[in-house]
Amino acid sequence: MQHPFTPLASVPVDRRRARVHEEGWQSWSPSGAYALGAAPHRPANANWATVCYRPGVTVPAGVFQGEGLLALDPGDGSPVRLWAAAEPTREVPSIRLAVRGGIAEVGADGPVKEWTGDDIQSVLGDWARGLDWARGLGIAAPRPAPTVWCSWYEYFTEVTEDDIHENLRAMDTLDLPVDVVQIDDGYQRALGDWLTLSGRFRSRASIAEKIRSRGRRAGIWTAPFLVDPASDLAAEHPDWLVRDTAGGFAHAGRNWGHDLRVLDTTHPDAAAYLTQVFTTLRAEGYDYFKTDFLYAGALDGIRHADVDPLTAYRSGIRLIRDAIGPDSYLLGCGAPMLPSIGLFDAMRVSPDTAPHRRPEADDYSQPGQDPAEFTGAARQWQHARLWTNDPDCLMARPAVETREQWAAHVESTGGLMASSDRLLSLDEWGVTTTRRLLTPRGVS
Repeated sequence: MQHPFTPLASVPVDRRRARVHEEGWQSWSPSGAYALGAAPHRPANANWATVCYRPGVTVPAGVFQGEGLLALDPGDGSPVRLWAAAEPTREVPSIRLAVRGGIAEVGADGPVKEWTGDDIQSVLGDWARGLDWARGLGIAAPRPAPTVWCSWYEYFTEVTEDDIHENLRAMDTLDLPVDVVQIDDGYQRALGDWLTLSGRFRSRASIAEKIRSRGRRAGIWTAPFLVDPASDLAAEHPDWLVRDTAGGFAHAGRNWGHDLRVLDTTHPDAAAYLTQVFTTLRAEGYDYFKTDFLYAGALDGIRHADVDPLTAYRSGIRLIRDAIGPDSYLLGCGAPMLPSIGLFDAMRVSPDTAPHRRPEADDYSQPGQDPAEFTGAARQWQHARLWTNDPDCLMARPAVETREQWAAHVESTGGLMASSDRLLSLDEWGVTTTRRLLTPRGVS
């Protein structure tokens, strides 16, 4: 729900040279700098507006809008100006800019502070560096990120236990420096039923044991705040789900063929269940956790405890961290960006990549190399300041469109390096490139 906008500044601009940086709400929301005459990326349909943008927030035509951060380079040689959320983990105002004649009019629907700098990326970086000492958010220097193999971009939800074993053997055959073997979506029977296996898997614990016996670490994917209405959890514990104001279930968008629901982690029994999920996975030998579709934890709705959505979201992530322990590596994805500060080791900073360049319906929140590069480059200022940036996975197999360009982008970020190919499908270039990118270089 948006509040009235309060004017902040009137800034003269050079309409030909000025640039505006919009910061999107979550990992997949388009973020980047635009010329004043450009049309910023907006959702192509209502479902993507919920799943990939800031739910319930619309932007008028001809207006730039950042969620918690908006920067303006006036283009006339004067300093770049940044308007930033005053308390970014507690309240994230929308900040708007509209140009009338040669003047940029800026306003916000909540408290912000202003910063100035030489260019857009540097002023954003200065703001990020100032967060911890100013607000005590607990931002630690990023730990060196492990190198990862992830099942998603080859097998998607059809991954099997045998696929994991095949690629584990291939890592040895090809001499690839993979620290973590991460099982993605597909091992579980339903969203929410995280400890119940699909028919394609026999034992999570035995896979983790096999991975570790080969000198690697075991990783696993969850979407901890999403619940499939066809799951056992939804059927047996409807009181664990976030409600809407009409008494129905809060709607987290449509995906996997279902209208998804939201786990209410402020409910003591739901919190105990989520703790059990992650302590079980940790006890089975997993110590790398990719947590996905996290936007759901910050959706509006009626919860067991009378807390605002951002407080509920942060408490839910802390619950996960407490369950997995401080030594486990925690990666966020599909996460509200500013409310996640201080909670993660690494963060996805772009939409999903894909074997193709262009996203569906030209919506830059959707999978594709073009949108992943656009937003990933624009969020480079976050790397090693807020967390280790995750640019998304390398795909180096011959069937991937413009694989050389995508590999160059992943390498240029200096962030989390993850491979997501069936490794035996790689040609000589693919093996060489994968080996080079997975060779640890530390945090830059």
